[in-house]
Amino acid sequence: MITRTLIIGTVFLLAACSSREALPAGDTAMVSANADPDVNVSGGSIPAGYSARTDRADADITGANYTPGSNRWEVRTGPAHVIYAAKDTATGNYTVSTTIEQLEKPTHPEAYGLIIGGRDLDQPSQTYTYVLVRGTGDLMVRVREGDATRDVLKWTPSADIPKEDGSGKATYALAANVTGDAVRFSVNGKEVASLSKAGLPTDGIAGLRINHNLHLNVTPVSITRP
Repeated sequence: MITRTLIIGTVFLLAACSSREALPAGDTAMVSANADPDVNVSGGSIPAGYSARTDRADADITGANYTPGSNRWEVRTGPAHVIYAAKDTATGNYTVSTTIEQLEKPTHPEAYGLIIGGRDLDQPSQTYTYVLVRGTGDLMVRVREGDATRDVLKWTPSADIPKEDGSGKATYALAANVTGDAVRFSVNGKEVASLSKAGLPTDGIAGLRINHNLHLNVTPVSITRP
């Protein structure tokens, strides 16, 4: 009986963590808090001039730490969150990009990527579109509207998205190109998804989304316009 219980618990934990971003917001909080808790960094901080919002209202952003480097941050988390600055606002046609390097293999598959179209990010009515990748070699696109999220593209493998190597490392140059009728997402210079712009928040703040319990190198987002 003990062995059977342990096996069932382990299967639940792995399944829950591997599908974290596919769960409704309430289930995400439940899984993170109960099955796979945040491993917070002591005395963490975010860069000056930036704001951050954790997924869970009871999570503390000081559990994430951003150490400045040469045009990048070494990031250790801590709680899942978005990080952004009001200066990174874009409307119409533009491209937002970042490079994220996974430095260590996480205990469970964890994701990271870009947000675009951010509005009311410090309010209950927050909205944004986000694209995520993870070391398993797949991507997902979702929209957050308040506490609710909706799938635009469910987790999808792509041969053009690198998988983490044997040491757990992988590098992703991510870009979201917004045009009059579409949003095109690329990884390391190769287009991995093209989606209709209809129904996607695209005018607003761009930033980063980083899941919990990760060790990364991240460049701040940059925005280019035609």
